Amino acid sequence: MKTEQTAQPKLYIGIDIHKRSWKIHCATDLFSGKSFTMPPKPAVLRSYVEKHFTDYEVTTAYEAGCCGYYAHRSFESYGWHSLVVNPADIHRKGKERFTKTDKIDAQLIARE
Repeated sequence: MKTEQTAQPKLYIGIDIHKRSWKIHCATDLFSGKSFTMPPKPAVLRSYVEKHFTDYEVTTAYEAGCCGYYAHRSFESYGWHSLVVNPADIHRKGKERFTKTDKIDAQLIARE
């Protein structure tokens, strides 16, 4: 019997944006994800996604802050769904409230 894929896989990217670097957390429907640091350039993230996650529906999210909407406009131009979220609206559980790192922030944003 031949099987077909009927649903497009989804990739969720949480980004903790700073001027000098971005902390990225990528998660899909099937795995909890991978975190890494990259230069603050949307084109670099796009090439990473095209290399490792072809044919995925991509959703990005990052906290509103000092860096504006440049990244949001770039992600939307790639055909990705992009969200800019209020940092106060990100739900944090127990330990996450007291421990704040860029990696944890990126994971929480991707989870939302």
